[in-house]
Amino acid sequence: MGEAAVESIIAERENGAYPSIFDMVKRVNQRTVNKKTMESLAYAGAFDCFTDIHRAQYFFTPPNDNMNGLEKIIKYGQVCQTQSQTSSNTLFGDLAESMEIQVPKIAECEPWPLVVQLDNEKEVTGIFVSGHPLDDYRFEMENYGISKIGYVNEFKEDKEKVNSSATFKIMALVSDAQHRVAKSGNKFGSFVIEDYSGKLELVLFSEDYLKHSAILQLGATVYITGFFKQRFNGDFDFKISSICLAESVKKNMTKKLTLQLPATDITGTMIDFVQQNLKSNKGPSALNFKIVDETENIEVELLTNGKGFEMNSELINFLNDKENWKVKVECN
Repeated sequence: MGEAAVESIIAERENGAYPSIFDMVKRVNQRTVNKKTMESLAYAGAFDCFTDIHRAQYFFTPPNDNMNGLEKIIKYGQVCQTQSQTSSNTLFGDLAESMEIQVPKIAECEPWPLVVQLDNEKEVTGIFVSGHPLDDYRFEMENYGISKIGYVNEFKEDKEKVNSSATFKIMALVSDAQHRVAKSGNKFGSFVIEDYSGKLELVLFSEDYLKHSAILQLGATVYITGFFKQRFNGDFDFKISSICLAESVKKNMTKKLTLQLPATDITGTMIDFVQQNLKSNKGPSALNFKIVDETENIEVELLTNGKGFEMNSELINFLNDKENWKVKVECN
């Protein structure tokens, strides 16, 4: 956004808050607050305060239509401003002002997934505003033996530890991906992955590049296992053993899920949810319950009897709300 656009929006807002996007577009100077400005504001989430329209609707073009939601809003503002200017210069100004211009109907559509919303935020602001792409993977990062990149970097700097055969599991966002060709003609790549704690640079050559570069795409969220390997000059590089998309971790790496909970949390609603979830998500993972009655000092363990399940987002969201439950995941 240009400085003139910012000042124009703020100056007009001194005449009263903007109760809706339609009120705003009628009032701002569209010579300074142009379409590009409005698009940037929508992408960044500046219009989220207008809760009747979500971000995807501004950019959704319905079938058999040639305008998206934001273009209709801008056109509405232009028509309103043109009518206002025209009416003030005619003998029939009062009559013209009484002819209300109908607010356009903005088509419904599915909201953007979090990753799309965050990508657009970073594109126009340089940062993630309303969250982080890893927010959807907090359960995995807390329960699947994931190492924070900050810790991995500290390990690398410890000369005594880095020579060990320690392996790490990392879940991170690919924040930079550079695909290059060496003077020899061989392809190689330089990548940066990051989580909440820090960044780690990965440089891949030859077979490693051919094997892993397809997944290390800019904006991808990945799960990596690897270790530090010493180069000929004495430095250590992080070498990838395996890599996959983060979204596949809960499905493919959950061997056993153990849930410890107080007996008072056993309710009809809880039983119905678990029963329906297991029925809808059959798979190879085992599920154990440990029911604890602290007043009687009793613990009962319940095991699934040959009927496995597949770890799923619905169950994870259910568990995230259970503060009194202890969760343990055994990984494949």
